[in-house]
Order: sequence, then C-alpha cells, then structure tokens
Amino acid sequence: MAEQNLGAVDTSPVFSPLYQQIKALLLHSLEQGEWNAGEMIPSEIELAARYKVSQGTVRKAVDELAAENLLVRRQGRGTFVATHQEAKVRFRFLSMNADSGEEVKTNSNIVSVERITPPEDVRMNLGLTKKDLAVKITRLLSFNNKPAVFEQIWLSPHIFNNVTQEQMMNYKGTLYGWFEAEYNVRMIRAVEKLRAVMGDAQVTESLEVSADEPLLFIERLSYSYADKLVEVRHGWYLTTAYHYKNELI
Repeated sequence: MAEQNLGAVDTSPVFSPLYQQIKALLLHSLEQGEWNAGEMIPSEIELAARYKVSQGTVRKAVDELAAENLLVRRQGRGTFVATHQEAKVRFRFLSMNADSGEEVKTNSNIVSVERITPPEDVRMNLGLTKKDLAVKITRLLSFNNKPAVFEQIWLSPHIFNNVTQEQMMNYKGTLYGWFEAEYNVRMIRAVEKLRAVMGDAQVTESLEVSADEPLLFIERLSYSYADKLVEVRHGWYLTTAYHYKNELI
C-alpha cells in the first residue's frame, strides 16, 4: 500500500520519518480523548487504512508508544490505552525500595484535602493566578505498615474540581488511578528534584521521627498528554530502611 495522503502531515524527506508522523497522529488522538484509558484502539489494519500507510509503519509507531507505556499490547486481544490500573505501570512513579530487597507493601492515608492559596512556585508551575485557590492533598504513605513518606500534592482547581477527602478515601486504587478514573487525567511523565533536608514539626510528627532525622525531599512535577503540567508534589521520605532507585538507560 502506498504510504501517502496524510492530509496535514508533510511526508517530504526534510520532515520526520513517516512512522513518527503516524505516532504523532496517534498521540493527538490520545490527547483529545478519542480513546480513553483502558480502551482498545483500532487494529493496525484499521489504522493503516485510516492514515493510508502500510501496516508496518503503523506497527512501528505503536511499538514506540507501547515502549513509552502509553499503549499496552495484549496477546490475542489487541492494543489498549495504558492505564494506571495496569500492573506493569501501576507503581512506575514510586521509586522507593527496601534495603532488604523484600517487596514493599504500601498503604495510603489521606490526611486532608484543602483549597488554599499555594506557594508562589507552585502557583507558577500550575499556571494559576494569584486569586486561584489550589487543591492541596496531604497524605501519609506507609511501607509495611510503618510511616515512610509524607506528601503535599498540589493540583489545579480548573482540572480537579470537587475533590473531597471522602471520595479519595473510598477509592481503593492508586492516587494516579483515581485521577484517571475520576478526571480522565493520565500521568505520562514526571521530573523530580532531590535533596537532603530536615522536616518541620508536621513532617516529623507524621513520620514519627526526631527533628534531627535526615530525610530525602523530592519535588515532582507530573505531566499529562501534550506535556501539560498537572501536579506539583512535595514528598519527605524516610530512608533508614529504604532507598531511592532510578535506572538510567
């Protein structure tokens, strides 16, 4: 089948390879919500006919999106939009590991949900005006039933409206799974900054440690489709029995 007629997509040699253009079109469909999290996308044959390209070109584009955890292939069933409910990606954003090597059982306790004026850096990152009240979620993560992470999670009220503590406590999945289920917002990537700190009174009391206990502070900026920043997260991590692990490839 001739690889042509992509409409607005320029296929001349000076532009990106054809499969990259198909990848961009598929990503645009994901951004626009044509296929929601967990839904099956059209088959490679259908997509090839839609874009008037070869099935091989579509397969290469889909392979890249699958490698980036945006799509999930299921043998004999088809290709689906990745979801935070998938075992493969569910804990992709949690990089803490036990020094002992044992599997870590996590529990989440939502301490509070507020609408308050955010700090200046948070306001600017979320693109809010000085009059906007951000959604602030405070929660405590326990590893193997012991306090391990104290978090302050800042969200835009324009995206995450009507968030309540009761709603969040009633949801049994991960926080990103809840964002996805309730607001159709899927976290695609995150940028983190790490440094060593001492916690304030609220942090140390929550983590049940002394005021001079060294903690790992992580600021995370999380992005959805189209590189839209939708979350600023501040976390204080207790690392006496755990370590942060990041694989560089």
